[in-house]
Amino acid sequence: MDKQLLLICALTFIIHIIGTLAYSVRIAGIRTRRIAVSLALFSILMLLSRTSNSFLGPFLAKRVETGIDQHVAASTLLLDFRWLLFSASLATILGAILIPTFQRAFCRAVEHFQVHRSVPKLLLHAVFKGGLSYLKTSASLPKPANVTGLREKSGVSVSMTAMNVIATALWTVGVFAALYAGVLDPSVRVTSSTLSSIINGGATIMMAVFIDPHMSGMTDDVIEGKIEESQFRRAVVWLVGSRLAGTLIAQFLLVPSAVVIVGVAKDI
Repeated sequence: MDKQLLLICALTFIIHIIGTLAYSVRIAGIRTRRIAVSLALFSILMLLSRTSNSFLGPFLAKRVETGIDQHVAASTLLLDFRWLLFSASLATILGAILIPTFQRAFCRAVEHFQVHRSVPKLLLHAVFKGGLSYLKTSASLPKPANVTGLREKSGVSVSMTAMNVIATALWTVGVFAALYAGVLDPSVRVTSSTLSSIINGGATIMMAVFIDPHMSGMTDDVIEGKIEESQFRRAVVWLVGSRLAGTLIAQFLLVPSAVVIVGVAKDI
C-alpha cells in the first residue's frame, strides 16, 4: 500500500468512525438532557468528517485518472477500492468499541459548554486543561450485557434494521462505484463520476425519511420516560451492527453498482 492509498484510506476511516460515533451523541444527550447542545457540539466533528470527504473524492479521482493513463489493470484498481471499503468496516468496528468512552467524554463536554457557552474555550479545555487526561480515565469497553441482552425488546424492528443495512451499504459504495465506473469504461469516466446519486440517493432518502426520524422519536421517548435507556442502548447496538453489515455488503455491491452507473452514463 503506497502513501497515497494510505491517505485515502485514512480519510475514509475518519468519515466512517465519526458516522458510527454519532450514535453515542444521542446517548450523551439523553444523559445530560441536552439533546440540542449535544448535536450542536457534534457538528464540530461532522465538520472534520465533511472536510475529509471533500478531499477524499479528488484524491481518489486523481488516483483513478493516473491509473488509467498508466494503463494499470482494472483488477489492481479494484483492489484499491476493496481496501477503502475495508477501512470503512474497520472504522465502524473501532467506533463501536469507542462509543462508551466517547459518550462519557461527550457528556463532560456538554456540561462544560453549559457553564462557559464557548466552543473555543471548550476546545482549549479539551487540549490543554485536563481534557485528554479525563479521556483516559473515562475509557471503557462496551459492556457484555449490551450484547447478551439483544434478544430483549429494543424498539428497532427487523425491517428498520434491514433498512439500515441497505442504506449503509448504498451510501458507503456510492462514490466509490461512480469512480470505479470510470475504470470499467474510461470513455464515460467524467459522466460516471457525477452519478453517485444513482446508488446512494436511495440511501439518503431511507436515512432522512425513516431511520433518523425513528431514532429521534426514540430519543424523545427516553427523555419523557416512555421507554428505558437500556432499551435505547440495545437499539443502538442493533443499528451499529447493521451499519457494520452494510459496510461489508458494500464489498459485493461495488462492481454491480459501477456497471449500472456505466450503463446510465452511456444512455444519457
